[in-house]
Amino acid sequence: MLQSELDGKRVVVALGGNALGETPGEQLKLLENTSKNLAHMVKEGINVVVTHGNGPQVGIIDEAFEVASKDKDAQVPPMPLSDCNAMSQGYIGAQLSCALRNEFRRQDIMREVANVPTHVVVDADDPAFKDYEKPIGAFMTETEARAFAKATGYQVCEDSGRGWRRVVPSPVPQDIVELETVRDLMEDGCVVIAAGGGGIPVTVRDGVHTAVDAIVDKDLTSAILAWRVRADILVILTAVEKVYLDFGKPTQKALDAMTVSEARAYMEQGQFAPGSMLPKVQACVKFVEAHPGGRAVITSLDHAAAGLRGETGTLIVADEK
Repeated sequence: MLQSELDGKRVVVALGGNALGETPGEQLKLLENTSKNLAHMVKEGINVVVTHGNGPQVGIIDEAFEVASKDKDAQVPPMPLSDCNAMSQGYIGAQLSCALRNEFRRQDIMREVANVPTHVVVDADDPAFKDYEKPIGAFMTETEARAFAKATGYQVCEDSGRGWRRVVPSPVPQDIVELETVRDLMEDGCVVIAAGGGGIPVTVRDGVHTAVDAIVDKDLTSAILAWRVRADILVILTAVEKVYLDFGKPTQKALDAMTVSEARAYMEQGQFAPGSMLPKVQACVKFVEAHPGGRAVITSLDHAAAGLRGETGTLIVADEK
């Protein structure tokens, strides 16, 4: 794709965890590189909404309040997970906003940045609220985990052979509460940061919003956001330049493009790892099915601008009629 063809395009960019790091200090350093890559995209003439993960960050905040609440002298109350989620959106968005403004100034880009803490609507009857599956927080031994569960009432599980952790629901996002705000800011030319960590999940009954303790997949939320703002392209950034078949095997093969039908076939074959590439491909499929005129790209942060131009990455498109 030629640079001139990107002018005025709407793009939702979902940042993977490799763009943010594990600690606030590491995050600050990584955001400098992240902002350079995002600025290169903005310089192409596109209107950008940036989403991001918050896996390590929300776990650190939750654990900090858990530890502090056990100190009788500190008198710090436990913090609901929904509020920990909101805090992570706030400080990640603040750091990213500052880094982007600095980079825009260096590259002489005349764009404003707006950070929008975002809520997502989930179904109160989602099966995820009965079958917890999203691990968060610190690793523990089985003995520590069972004692932790008994003391707090939280659920715990063994996490991929790495240890035991707290586990929380991960319901499917249905809608985005601040959608009109994001759309208005985007139309005004702002680079918008939204739906951090998949958003703060809320249920809605009789018009009343109630926050719930859960973690929503940020790629699925990004797909909904991209569809609802009628984005031309959804870009999901991860640690690899392209999606691979037989990843890590001698038969490994990079994919330049997939149709929705091809992507579904690969998913049925178990080609993509759960909790890693699978939700990214699922999100791209959902976006393209909901918005057939749109395209989705999975690539790495360093190749983001080239991926937008169609020079690299894996492209996911609708089936030909």
